[in-house]
Amino acid sequence: MIAGRRVLALIPARGGSKGLPGKNIRPLAGRPLVAWTVQAALDAAAPDRVVLSSDDDAIMAAAREAGCEVPFRRPSELATDTASSLDVVLHALDSLPGFDVVMLLQPTSPLRTAADIDAACERFAASGAPCCVSVAPVAQSPYWMYRLGDGDTLQPLLALPEGATRRQDLPPVYVLNGAIYLADVAWLRRTRGFVGEGTVAHVMPAERSLDIDTEADWAEVERTLRPPAPTR
Repeated sequence: MIAGRRVLALIPARGGSKGLPGKNIRPLAGRPLVAWTVQAALDAAAPDRVVLSSDDDAIMAAAREAGCEVPFRRPSELATDTASSLDVVLHALDSLPGFDVVMLLQPTSPLRTAADIDAACERFAASGAPCCVSVAPVAQSPYWMYRLGDGDTLQPLLALPEGATRRQDLPPVYVLNGAIYLADVAWLRRTRGFVGEGTVAHVMPAERSLDIDTEADWAEVERTLRPPAPTR
């Protein structure tokens, strides 16, 4: 629970991925990708239930093997390329009524830990905000980015703050890392989005914010998880 409110942790993992076919059950450092998120959610203190939303038998079997509940099968119309995450969340909440807070944990963020989840929940509770999402610092500041104008002339994307001449002078900038979305259920139903007025951020380090979308992403996560070479 979070401040006496019941929390549903939802892991969305459909079949039919186009970018990385079968990625949710593909072995990552010895276990299916989806199992990394299941374990982090089960190890966290806040969730009252940890459930999977999927349309795929193999993913459901892998999640059950990892200890996740699979109380329903996701309808086929919510397992398409155009189906929104919000509709998937609302379907789960309608199927499992009685929760006050919902936590969306995407399996493509396998480096997110139970400690990250609990820290986001603490931020959510302490702030009194209706929603908390995880973010990470950007690798390259948008203050150093440009558009191309007429004749391919460089046009700054953002105006530099007065007096800023070095990277250290620039204000910190963050990006959604896709690891944790946490919202009051009534607020989410009303606003129909996780990022809105009053949403607060939980900052995660870049090294745990890798989101797998491509083979290059997968290789980077594997390198991160690879044990260090023994020293002689």
